[in-house]
Amino acid sequence: MSQTTTDLAKPAKPAETFLPISGSRKLKDKTAAVLFTVCFVLAVVPLIALLYKVIVSGLPAVLNPTWWTNSFFLVSPSSMAGGVGHAIYGSLVQALIAAIISIPLGVAAGIMLVEYPDSKLARPTTFMVDVLAGVPSVVAAIFIFGVWVTFLQLSLSAFAVSLALVLLMLPLIVRSTEEMLKLVPDELREASYALGVPKWKTIVSVVVPTALSGMISGMFLAIARVMGETAPVLILVGYTASYNYDLFEGNMASLPLLIYNQLSNPSDAGQYRIWGAALTLVIIIALANVLATFAARALAPKTK
Repeated sequence: MSQTTTDLAKPAKPAETFLPISGSRKLKDKTAAVLFTVCFVLAVVPLIALLYKVIVSGLPAVLNPTWWTNSFFLVSPSSMAGGVGHAIYGSLVQALIAAIISIPLGVAAGIMLVEYPDSKLARPTTFMVDVLAGVPSVVAAIFIFGVWVTFLQLSLSAFAVSLALVLLMLPLIVRSTEEMLKLVPDELREASYALGVPKWKTIVSVVVPTALSGMISGMFLAIARVMGETAPVLILVGYTASYNYDLFEGNMASLPLLIYNQLSNPSDAGQYRIWGAALTLVIIIALANVLATFAARALAPKTK
């Protein structure tokens, strides 16, 4: 017993020190750091150069107050007058209609994939979302053209463009909703079930509000992504130099369509309009991303 007590009283041996890092590992680490830095610079420099060119060339147009409200109706192609108000209206309306259709469908599909994984519709839904995620915008536009114009015998319109944008938005909304719902701890669901709350009510009152901030961010990013699409507006609607408030009849301008239309304008006014419309589109998409950030913070769960 005394020997055991003596052994316990002895100071513990110092922990073994780590072996020194070898020179080859240091070299590999520095090489990887240099490669990552070079790749980052190669990716950022063209982006900064492009953004600089768009801002410098388009700034004179966006600083003109009439640029945001007027249209090019009865304005000469070589004139610096007019504005892109009609194109801004068209871009926002087409994206809004697409959001109204795709957001409920995408959120419902995401909820089903996470909360009801044993459903018979889960596997086909996952397959279709994967297919839509890889479909180019021009293919979505041609599909809507075949259904809307060829089969249903309806005219080209802004609503047809919105239907094509729905196909592009759906996979983004479904995947963002799915990933956000997976981050909700199962303990919250189990606590709700323990209190006798039905599953559907748990989803509505506990799961969705907890994941809502991330879901909102995904929705805004999907909207910002489709606003710059060119193929749907080129195939499904024509350009007009004036406002058109009818979603189902007539041509309707949008910012990508206006840029494409002005490419055939060789005058200085054409370049003025192209760069101004490009910068306007960049500003609108940036505002959508900023709005998504603020909405996500405002709707994030509050911890006391």
